[in-house]
Amino acid sequence: MTLRQGRMDRAASAGLVVCGVLLFVHLVWYIGGWGSETLQAYVTDGMYPPLALLFTLLGVRVVRSPGLDERSRRAWLFITASFACQLIAHTSWFIEDVFLHDTTYPSFADYWFLIFDPVIVVGLLLLPGQPRSRSDKIKLTLDALVVGASTFMVLWYLVLGPVLATAPVDGMAYSAALPVGDLMLVLALTTVLLRRTGVAADKAVLLLAGGIVTYVVADVYYGYIQLHAGFVGGTWPDLLWLFGCYLFALSAHRQRRQTLAIRTGRGRRVAVNWLPYGAIALAYGLLGLVARREGWYPFGGMIVGAVTLTFLVVVRQMYSLRENRDLAITDALTGLANRTLVTERLAQLTARPQRAGRCSAVLLIDLDRFKPINDSYGHEAGDAILRAVAAALRQVVRTGDTAGRLGGDEFAVIMPNLPNPAAALAIGERLLDALRTPVIFGDQLLAVEASIGVAIRDGSADSEQLLAHADTAMYHAKRSGRGRLQLYTADLDTRSRDAELRRAIANGELIVHYQPVVDLNDGHIVAVEALVRWAHPTRGLLMPDAFIDLAEEAGAIVPLGEWVLREACAQAVRWRDGVPALDALRLTVNLSPKQVTQPNLVQTITGILADTGYPAELLVLELTESVVLEPTPETVARLEALRERGVGLAVDDFGTGFSALSYLRQLPVNVLKVDRSFVTGIATDPQARQVADAVVRLGEAFGATVVAEGIETVEQAAALRAMGCRLGQGFYYHRPMDGDAVVDVAKAAASR
Repeated sequence: MTLRQGRMDRAASAGLVVCGVLLFVHLVWYIGGWGSETLQAYVTDGMYPPLALLFTLLGVRVVRSPGLDERSRRAWLFITASFACQLIAHTSWFIEDVFLHDTTYPSFADYWFLIFDPVIVVGLLLLPGQPRSRSDKIKLTLDALVVGASTFMVLWYLVLGPVLATAPVDGMAYSAALPVGDLMLVLALTTVLLRRTGVAADKAVLLLAGGIVTYVVADVYYGYIQLHAGFVGGTWPDLLWLFGCYLFALSAHRQRRQTLAIRTGRGRRVAVNWLPYGAIALAYGLLGLVARREGWYPFGGMIVGAVTLTFLVVVRQMYSLRENRDLAITDALTGLANRTLVTERLAQLTARPQRAGRCSAVLLIDLDRFKPINDSYGHEAGDAILRAVAAALRQVVRTGDTAGRLGGDEFAVIMPNLPNPAAALAIGERLLDALRTPVIFGDQLLAVEASIGVAIRDGSADSEQLLAHADTAMYHAKRSGRGRLQLYTADLDTRSRDAELRRAIANGELIVHYQPVVDLNDGHIVAVEALVRWAHPTRGLLMPDAFIDLAEEAGAIVPLGEWVLREACAQAVRWRDGVPALDALRLTVNLSPKQVTQPNLVQTITGILADTGYPAELLVLELTESVVLEPTPETVARLEALRERGVGLAVDDFGTGFSALSYLRQLPVNVLKVDRSFVTGIATDPQARQVADAVVRLGEAFGATVVAEGIETVEQAAALRAMGCRLGQGFYYHRPMDGDAVVDVAKAAASR
């Protein structure tokens, strides 16, 4: 099937080339004036049938194309039927003129020429166009009628008027029908072109339009000559008709290629809104010509006045359209571009190819602490701040940049044609400084700052991606402390970093280190805490602070937590099997707040314990105080189910969230880990020591085992022992280490 298709494509292309060459040779032959008038007429008549056969066959191929949408298929079915009418008409005319020498008017061929008009009109009106609202359809109809009225004036002056005045009654119907059919063609063609305004250029439709225009011009020329001097074959109208036939063939061939091709990129857009104005100019030009022939009085001054009035009306309409356009794309409060214009300029920016040695950027600006000011001082104060921001933007941005308000307190700046990314950052820094200037509102001095995200166009990002990159950078600036500028990099993209983190888990880049918990009295290891690390291939060993927040945001914390628990339990089982001294070693593993909210938490943990063979009574799960602050009934039920299975529960960083104390009695917690902030300074500061002692005793009051974190000196250890704290961990005893190092430490302790 593909081979046959290729042969047909090559045959069609060859037919077009042959017909094009013949048409060129015929034009040269005609201009050269070779041969008699009779020979010229016969040769010209012989040119039509092969051309008509070619564009009819090409039209049939379009209708049978498998990738054509149904509406276009129906349209091209009628267009091809009109081509068939032309084929019949040209073939019969060739036979009548060359062989039968029949001069009957109208002839059999003339009727088929006439049928061509309504059939192709239906096909044109069926062609798909851009979806439009009801008001747009009304404006389109009015524009098409303006063009139709101007065409009618031309046809009336050149053909219709003389036909009705001079033609015999028996031939009047056909003589008038031809220009009326041409008027229908102009109306339909204008409707098609205006309806497709704003969509990518369709070369098939443009070629078809060119063929129809050529035909109409030839018909008008033919009608005028027929009325005044009598038509002779082989003259200029024939050359126009032949060229129109060739354009029909090119149009069908192009439509076939468009249907089969995979259309990529953005086509050049063709604007035809000028058609009504061009038609008005044509009509007035015709009136001026008539007035000149008939004498300037009485019509000359009236025509000049009418032209002037129409010109003023058109200028007034264009000014109103410009004013409406400005209102539609301008933010009413600040006078900056609104979201519509910003989106439009972004699309234009990403559609243009990037110039060598230049770059483009987008700044996304969000005001910090705007809502509290708006709520405290009212919307008038908020509006004053927004207007001040707009003034700052106008002062900083360059000529040619677009500054706009996207809505609320969010602004954007589009900066094309920058020398380098550093220029965008410099403009952003100047903007930050300008926005730090306080705003005077009445007797109040209102201070705001802004967080700015900068995205540099890399050549592949579309407008939505570019704005999303700037948005990502802006939110990172807010999370980093507000009032700052952030350049977008791939590292900031949660989606890409999430994918990188998931790949790290799959590739074994994540590792678990273990920090021992010791008995403060003799230094004996009683437990180890599992701590995840990321052995990044390019950034080195990353601590949890570098990726846990990312895992939380990206939704990867639950699978990450499960992986750490499974890995730690499996490692603890290997210790138990290989080192007798570690047989009773407890394992503590952090449990994220999102893990606690999982309905299948109990099943997941018991499943991991069953798979690895690690005893539940030796496992301690550490909860953050965010879980303890407001435990839901479902959370309490899950934790109690784990406690019933022997799993221990600890509260990490105990003491930093005092509002959680009332909830501790509701939770089945048996270990409290005192935050390192209470351990620092207890050896030298009496007040710090008293606070730490109170926290330790508070933990004992809940009947829980107390573990002190962050012990770094011998004095801190001694102070904790004096308070009655029995267990602790910190760099003074052991740093986090891998699994093999834990074995070495345990063996060394057993040998002492």
